[in-house]
Amino acid sequence: MHSIEKALQERILIIDGAMGTMIQRHKLQEADYRGQRFKDWHTDVKGNNDLLSITQPAIITGIHKQYLEAGADIIETNTFSSTSIAQADYDMQSLAYELNVAAAQCAKEAIQQSGKKAWVAGAIGPLNKTLSLSPDVNNPGFRAVTFDEVAAAYTEQIKGLVDGGADLLLVETIFDTLNAKAAIYAIKNYFRKNNLPELPIMISGTITDASGRTLSGQTLEAFYTSVAHANPLSIGLNCALGASEMRPHIEELSQIATCYTSAYPNAGLPNAFGEYDETPDQTAHIIEEWAKEGFVNIVGGCCGTTPDHIKHIAEEVKNYKPRALPIMEVTL
Repeated sequence: MHSIEKALQERILIIDGAMGTMIQRHKLQEADYRGQRFKDWHTDVKGNNDLLSITQPAIITGIHKQYLEAGADIIETNTFSSTSIAQADYDMQSLAYELNVAAAQCAKEAIQQSGKKAWVAGAIGPLNKTLSLSPDVNNPGFRAVTFDEVAAAYTEQIKGLVDGGADLLLVETIFDTLNAKAAIYAIKNYFRKNNLPELPIMISGTITDASGRTLSGQTLEAFYTSVAHANPLSIGLNCALGASEMRPHIEELSQIATCYTSAYPNAGLPNAFGEYDETPDQTAHIIEEWAKEGFVNIVGGCCGTTPDHIKHIAEEVKNYKPRALPIMEVTL
């Protein structure tokens, strides 16, 4: 904690870019995802990117290394869907713990091979089931999962990330704050129960439309207020929006957050084919403006971004001072 706090006070830190975008470049087929261990698995597993931490660790480590070489200070583990709840899509619930350990080890190995000082952020995704919204339009009170089930799934993921060597825990792409609260509860409870020093928590929400709200309906200020009790190292935004669309929300967040702020937008908005066209220099130029205006402490990229995007972002923000934390006045 002291190490990354010191770095955040000195400069704007760089978080990596998209994992999925880079995996797609390898054009992997079903057999590649399965590897030898799962060659006879009873259901298709192509698309289960998290499984590659076990079956193709060299690919995952290689992607991490590319981001480190591009200038990333923080690399995210390949664990966006590494919970028993999300892995149920492939009937791989039993692998959840192992996936997290393997992914954290891939990231640690990449740092060791690169020889660079960097931090591994254990990525904790939003799940494919939500606690605030019903999946049945005819039954608004129905929930496909309970808070306790979500917390238990996150606890298993957290244990795997910690055992694998993660330095930070990143609760990201939050569209349902109640899911995030279950993750925060699981984190706090895990370290307390095991009498371990708590890893720093990074929190990153997702604004889904021009109204400035999350999918579950919260304004940015309401979202921030809902999770500030976790005393996070940083709070920020990622995904859904490109840098241009995210700018007003990052500006607002920088004015209300008492912790460090982060932002890793998509490479613009997707085109008609679901692809991202924003070039590295375009993304980097917009993020440079955020740095110039003192909005951010941690920046990087989400969907559609590549090591080239991260390299340009790192280059553009390196001469700007990080956002200063507000001075809190205490009245007696």
